[in-house]
Amino acid sequence: MIRVTVLYPNDEGTTFDHEYYLDKHMPFVAECCGDALHEWTADKGIAGGEPGAPPPHHALCSLTFDSVETFERSFGPHADEIMGDIPNYTNSPVVVQISEVRR
Repeated sequence: MIRVTVLYPNDEGTTFDHEYYLDKHMPFVAECCGDALHEWTADKGIAGGEPGAPPPHHALCSLTFDSVETFERSFGPHADEIMGDIPNYTNSPVVVQISEVRR
């Protein structure tokens, strides 16, 4: 299993529409990926590690697939549409990490 994690840094001057992300963007991603996507979660950053510190990320999502190849086959044909939707909810840069699920 692999996990694709997408993070949206909470850099100065960036904004994020959590309602749009949760209600529209993520269901769209799930629909595009179909049965290849086992599970997805979406998190909203609420605080940093120090008391009173802002969250380092506005949000993150995790998407679980059988393999990198499965992810690429399901996401790839829709990548332009999915990535094109990003300006509808944020002006934050996007950081993507693909990880092997170990436990």
